[in-house]
Amino acid sequence: MNKSFSLLFYVKSSKISADGTAPVYLRITIDGQRIEISSKRQVIPSKWNTSAQKLTGSGDHARSLNDYLKTLEHQVYEAHQLLLKSKTPPTAANLKSLLLGKEEISSHKMLVPIFEHHNNQVKALLGKEFSKGTYDRYQTSLKHTKDFLMWQYKISDIAITRIDHEFVMAYDFYLRSERSCNNNSTVKYLKNFKKIILICLANGWLDKDPFSKYKPKVKEVKRDFLNAEELATMAKKQLASDRTSQVRDIFLFSCYTGLAYADVKKLKRSEIVIGVDGSEWIATSRQKTDTASSIPLLPQALQLMNKYKDHPQCVNDGLLLPVLSNQKMNSYLKEIADACGITKELTYHIARHTFATTVTLANGVSIESVSKMLGHTNIKTTQHYARILDMKVGEDMNALRKKLQAC
Repeated sequence: MNKSFSLLFYVKSSKISADGTAPVYLRITIDGQRIEISSKRQVIPSKWNTSAQKLTGSGDHARSLNDYLKTLEHQVYEAHQLLLKSKTPPTAANLKSLLLGKEEISSHKMLVPIFEHHNNQVKALLGKEFSKGTYDRYQTSLKHTKDFLMWQYKISDIAITRIDHEFVMAYDFYLRSERSCNNNSTVKYLKNFKKIILICLANGWLDKDPFSKYKPKVKEVKRDFLNAEELATMAKKQLASDRTSQVRDIFLFSCYTGLAYADVKKLKRSEIVIGVDGSEWIATSRQKTDTASSIPLLPQALQLMNKYKDHPQCVNDGLLLPVLSNQKMNSYLKEIADACGITKELTYHIARHTFATTVTLANGVSIESVSKMLGHTNIKTTQHYARILDMKVGEDMNALRKKLQAC
């Protein structure tokens, strides 16, 4: 037999406190039996809309409180369904017992504090387990999440129990449309957000993974690199100033070592060691992944390294090269590209791609060796550069073709 079931939020005016606010209660009626549960929230009675059962106003406080009450209402309906599924009599007393047997309503978990707590932990571990870049990305993800909540729901925070597949898909759409993020950026921001959801699942605050049916894919990005002719042109070019030449030299050093900007900037002279073959090697660890990276130094890299051994910045700080800020390096690289007639959009990271393609793979160095020198933890990452091998295959087959034609 079906039982009547109704909910009512109301202000208990008989309990007005000294500050003029009164508590909001939830009255649940099942087949004529009533129970009352405190929402643990206070409002000014004159601002309560009795018919709509919500706080009037469009400010953050009103939106946050009304959203909280909706979450509480949703929790009651879930508890009622649980009683029905378990074949427990859905009486008012049983429902109250089930609700109060769970975590107190007042400590219902909200998304933003959990996200902020995670980011604070990352910040506390800077230089130990996380880089500043990682922390900055999580902070940006948090900002996007807050902006999305306001855009989609007109609220500043949300209960984690309201995060479902529909929420994830709406967030995906928001990043692609309102924020104009490309596919890969969207996937990465949602990957950062998913980490927060995984924390909630691990702590038992969520029962279902809202990402279980969200299966985005990172699209392969065409990676520019300098070909052998462009590399030679840059190396020989007489540039307008010593500072521009300095930037060019440091960029070329990365072209011949594969080191990323952050790794060159922190590279110390003490990290130049004698390798297993008796020649000079770089023995360092990647800042991004803390993975060991051992790189034999090519003659071009040795020449560039020794050029700056007496530079004041290198002498005073024990550094191998006098590296400018990433912003300044990239700014100068645009000037250098123009001076050399290079039409590609030159950024520092192109040096790493140039090492992987033009300097190593195109010259027959195995992809396994390249992967180790780049400090990749997975050879699949290195395989993004493998398209250069098709060029090498073409050259080899042309040489074979000429050889056969001569027979």
